[in-house]
Amino acid sequence: MDLQNVDQLVEVQRSPQGVVRITLNDPQRFNALGAEMLVALQQALDAVAADASARVVVLAAQGKAFCAGHNLKDMAANPQLAYYQQLFAQCSKMMVSIARLPVPVIARVQGMATAAGCQLVAQCDLAVASSAASFATSGINYGLFCATPSVPLVRNLPIKQAMEMLLTGDFIDADTAFARGLVNRVAEPDALDAAVEALVQSILAKPAAAVRMGKALVYQQRELGLEAAYQLAGQTMAANMMDADAQEGAQAFAQKRKPHWQG
Repeated sequence: MDLQNVDQLVEVQRSPQGVVRITLNDPQRFNALGAEMLVALQQALDAVAADASARVVVLAAQGKAFCAGHNLKDMAANPQLAYYQQLFAQCSKMMVSIARLPVPVIARVQGMATAAGCQLVAQCDLAVASSAASFATSGINYGLFCATPSVPLVRNLPIKQAMEMLLTGDFIDADTAFARGLVNRVAEPDALDAAVEALVQSILAKPAAAVRMGKALVYQQRELGLEAAYQLAGQTMAANMMDADAQEGAQAFAQKRKPHWQG
């Protein structure tokens, strides 16, 4: 693995507001999730997890494609079970890291997102797509069912719509992705950054502690039974109410004024 190349595959920018922009930077390979790209992404996500000042992550990409998923040429060149197991385990670890980050991750999808690239969009907490973007879990067209992409896909889309994508490999456009729940918003290409920024600013206007607790709770309770989910949710809300910003919010509501957040 070329570690120098790893450092060049992902660009990271931080704003004073705590917005971390992570940009996939391998447009010649359509930002494919090869081993080096996965290492670079993991390093960037781990840095965010350790950064107490981070508030929001925007995951973007250079070039015409957002992400074309795994590189089938690399996979064909390494026909070994151990190689495939390592590659998919590495990818799954990175995907789980997105869910485990304490701050929201917004996918900025400017172009095509296929297979594990579509998985990446589905795994992000929020997604804003250009009207020129397209989405597919296209592995089935090459004899490979998109098993790992199916994990977040069936947690985002109604099951029959997810199954149609997984079983046919057909592309859907941005408006269809919006209608099915894969993305939150669709914007014209020249308005994509403004649409992402509007979402970022809406999140930044909320108390950081509530956002962090809320994201963690959503992913934890989704995997639980109903009673356990309510128990965890109640505990989270009680803990949240002890936070200074929640107390300020309650007082502001009672006094009919705008709250003043500390964080």
